[in-house]
Amino acid sequence: MPQPQPPQSLGRRAAVFLPAAVPREGRVAFWCPEGEPLPEGAGTLQPLQVVRPHGSGVRTRTVPAVTLSVAEALPLLVRAARSPAAHPATRAWGTAAVQALSLAARGRLLPGLTPDGVDAWRAGPLDADDVGHLRAVAAALPYEGHATPLAGRRPLALPEPGALVRAFLDAVADTLPRTPAAPFAAGPPFAAVEPQRVPGMQEWAAQVAVGADAGVGISLRLDLSAFRLFDEAEPEDVRRAGAVVVQVHSLADPTLVTDAAQLWAGAAAAGFGPRARIDAVLALRRAGRVWPPLLRLLDQPVPDALALSDPELEDLLGAAATRLERAGVVVRWPRELARTLTATAVVRQAAPGSAIDGTAFFDAASLFAFSWELALGGERLTPSEMDALAQAHRPVVRLRDQWVRVDPELVRKARKRELGLLDPVDALATVLTGTAEVDGEPVEAVPVGALAALRDRLTGELGPVPAPAGLKATLRDYQLRGLAWLDLMTSLGLGGCLADDMGLGKTVTLIALHLHRARPEPTLVVCPASLLGNWQREIERFAPGTPVRRFHGGDRSLHSLEGGFVLTTYGTMRASAARLAAQSWGLVVADEAQHVKNPHSATAKALRTIPAPARVALTGTPVENNLSELWALLDWTTPGLLGPLTTFRARHARPVEHQQAEDGGNGAAVARLSALVRPFLLRRRKSDPGIAPELPPKTGTDHPVSLTREQVSLYQAAVEEAMAVIEGSEGIERRGMIMKLLASLKQICNHPAQYLREADPRIPHRSGKLALLDELLDTILAEGGSVLVFTQYVTMARILERHLAARNVPTQLLHGGTPVPRREELVDRFQSGEVPVFLLSLKAAGTGLNLTRAGHVIHYDRWWNPAVEEQATDRAYRIGQTQPVQVHRIIAEGTVEDRIAELLAGKRALADAVLGTGETALTELTDRQLADLVSLRRPA
Repeated sequence: MPQPQPPQSLGRRAAVFLPAAVPREGRVAFWCPEGEPLPEGAGTLQPLQVVRPHGSGVRTRTVPAVTLSVAEALPLLVRAARSPAAHPATRAWGTAAVQALSLAARGRLLPGLTPDGVDAWRAGPLDADDVGHLRAVAAALPYEGHATPLAGRRPLALPEPGALVRAFLDAVADTLPRTPAAPFAAGPPFAAVEPQRVPGMQEWAAQVAVGADAGVGISLRLDLSAFRLFDEAEPEDVRRAGAVVVQVHSLADPTLVTDAAQLWAGAAAAGFGPRARIDAVLALRRAGRVWPPLLRLLDQPVPDALALSDPELEDLLGAAATRLERAGVVVRWPRELARTLTATAVVRQAAPGSAIDGTAFFDAASLFAFSWELALGGERLTPSEMDALAQAHRPVVRLRDQWVRVDPELVRKARKRELGLLDPVDALATVLTGTAEVDGEPVEAVPVGALAALRDRLTGELGPVPAPAGLKATLRDYQLRGLAWLDLMTSLGLGGCLADDMGLGKTVTLIALHLHRARPEPTLVVCPASLLGNWQREIERFAPGTPVRRFHGGDRSLHSLEGGFVLTTYGTMRASAARLAAQSWGLVVADEAQHVKNPHSATAKALRTIPAPARVALTGTPVENNLSELWALLDWTTPGLLGPLTTFRARHARPVEHQQAEDGGNGAAVARLSALVRPFLLRRRKSDPGIAPELPPKTGTDHPVSLTREQVSLYQAAVEEAMAVIEGSEGIERRGMIMKLLASLKQICNHPAQYLREADPRIPHRSGKLALLDELLDTILAEGGSVLVFTQYVTMARILERHLAARNVPTQLLHGGTPVPRREELVDRFQSGEVPVFLLSLKAAGTGLNLTRAGHVIHYDRWWNPAVEEQATDRAYRIGQTQPVQVHRIIAEGTVEDRIAELLAGKRALADAVLGTGETALTELTDRQLADLVSLRRPA
């Protein structure tokens, strides 16, 4: 009948190992340093004598404990090793348990005898890494993990941690082989669970013990000096591709290494000890179980070198080396094999020398070659070298006077170099995304030649383009960059979509492009009817003297055009598409291009019939509903870029929309589509850095304040009461208690009256935050300034409103219950300067308001997500703000608010990740982490 499993909650108690004369009879005891009760069902309670700090000294104390055998304790300890909720002592013993199991899995077990002559396994031999790991665990072991005093020692003494951990490793080693699966588990030594006395084996046991902590291991060195060419008629099993040389090294001193031939000859035996040959043979036998060809060495008088056949060498170069390394046998490659072959898929023009710059790329008559290119150490192989590689039938080949390891997959690519031809659409997509599909698998692809030059122009830094001489306007930096981008795209015949926010000057940028291109043919602008007058006024204002004609109304005409602009509406363009298509245009522009986002509409179809060497779409909303709208815009500006709509939907849109539903749009499909369309769409927002430089500076200041005596008493009492309950709870109940505690502490930091829910509170002189707020407001109002005061609690906002009214400070309050008409009235009053202090609920007023009257923003309490605070601050810091904005954050010193402020200020990236979901992230903290977060720290 299976034994009941100990409860996982035992891991929260301190573990201590109790060694025994027979290692496998050792026990692991779990006890409570703080005197807390052990969990029910944990097992039989037994008294345990421990040493506890007492004043300036120590004293012994008997505590209840649950003791488990090593076999019973191992699963619990292994889980504790990775659990942040486990007691530090238990976590340390869990780390030791993981090391013990690793030693057993690597075959590091040695038979031996106890001082009383009882059979016992030991962990060993230990190499340098094992010893270092043992010492690290011992150094990390807190006193609770070795708190049991040594019997009969006066004065009182505790076990030395290193010796105790070593004894634990031996106890695990002595326990694991003794299972029902072991042969003769009921009787013979080293298999039976019951102690077996083995007289007359002391000398043998002493010899075995020598290797426990100072044994030897082996490694293999590949020697290709025996590699030779052979006759194809020679039987494969007698071909020799080289040899592996056996090297012996000390486990205790990794710098002590020699070839097995020298060790057997006695030239290097002095540094290894008398058992070195025996241990080396045992290590070879263990390695032979991992890779059987090594067993042939055991038939040799001196196991120094093993000749390899081609299949054996190929196996060793592949999976066998990995298996051997996991078993502790390193395979060392000769230096001449360090340079490896690599394969890259490349795209190049099928007809080299033809230019693709300055032409309509997608009208190119030639196709593009797609092929594998191999390189050795970064240097491309010649066609003859690739031919030689394609004929290779061996795991290593001779290339450029060196032996080179050959992957069969690379040989296959050398044999089938050509991957076919690509049309311009697929070639450009491959170039921009950097990936292509070969045999159903994505591979990295790079362009060469003219295609690489085109890629670099599309994705590289834009060269400066000065404003044209005929332009009567001063372009901002971002408008000059937009002009340079439009010039690049139209000169390449690729077109583009300028998708800047409304009000950023798309019209003047397009006028500047027309003047810069200086083409004899006119520019056709298609726009909504309501914008015809605006376009004409802007052209006459910014490009005086440039001809401009409206092709609209009953008497519209295209006769006698002399360059300049022709303006028409989408409706007129649809009705007169044939006449417009018969005219030569230097540039066609679709303003508010979302009007042709449906590619199947008559308007979109008519627009596509008008030929032009360059097309530009202007819109502030390139995608309103779905990605098919983006396809419609770019397929007009750059026909063929995204392929047919059905292909685009299958290849890009559906994977992106699927990822959007799964993970918010972050994934390979999004990255691939973005890389493809980014060069053809320029998108700038008013909020982007450098786009609206007229915004004044913004500065932020943290103001730490001390708690009052009343706040200190309430804070400490709330922490102590809550932690006592939280430490004994689990799951949803525990998370709810943590949320309640955090809310209580923030309210105490704000004002005791908020936490105590006082109906008619006494407000002054009870809160450090309130005292600082009064000082800040006195200074701001004395300077004639206006200020926004944010708090996440409406109750706190009402307390502030009542307090400031008593001080005759004009204020007004906006919260979630404020009606919309009243909300607009409050905003107008503040913006007009009638009320200098605006109290706002963070959630109700954090977005959607324009409050640029304020030169100061005060966050009375901290929100856990910095983005929420920034959105609130942006009510004042936005387009239209003309004065510097100062942001004041009031923080209760030494409290949970202080700890959160440290995260936000010192580890912003981490804070965004950890606190991005708000307080719920903090509910997963362990008891110790939570206590550290909320405990009150007095300033030094």
